[in-house]
Amino acid sequence: MDDLLRLLEENGLRLVERSGRTHGGYEPRTATIRVAPGLSLRATCSVLAHEIAHAVLGHTPTADATARARQERRADEWAARLLITPAAYAAAEQLRGAHPASLAFELDVTIEIVIAYQRLLRRVGESTYVGARMGRGQWEHRLPGH
Repeated sequence: MDDLLRLLEENGLRLVERSGRTHGGYEPRTATIRVAPGLSLRATCSVLAHEIAHAVLGHTPTADATARARQERRADEWAARLLITPAAYAAAEQLRGAHPASLAFELDVTIEIVIAYQRLLRRVGESTYVGARMGRGQWEHRLPGH
């Protein structure tokens, strides 16, 4: 949580605890992130990371459903990279299997964040790559198979 609060400060964002239609929100005009009261620490950190992602990625509100879905997906994936390390994910999957709810419990994040992280994984043979792109050596992290 301290790292998230530091990110808020570094990015000139203000945090408020207030109810709304969703668990969180980002208002770019006021650089304000809203988190719903009463969430668990796990949910609060996951929502806060997601909303910080909207700010860092420069997202703005849109009525375009396709653009909004793309922004939400990217914010989840950014938050997942922030909250889950490749080593922590590998250890959790070794212990719990690939079931998102079990992994979320083990990694202390929400299921949505686990699912977003899983979207970032590419498995080739016995190895798992994080942030893989086309081309040899084009990945952020490689976990060799066991």
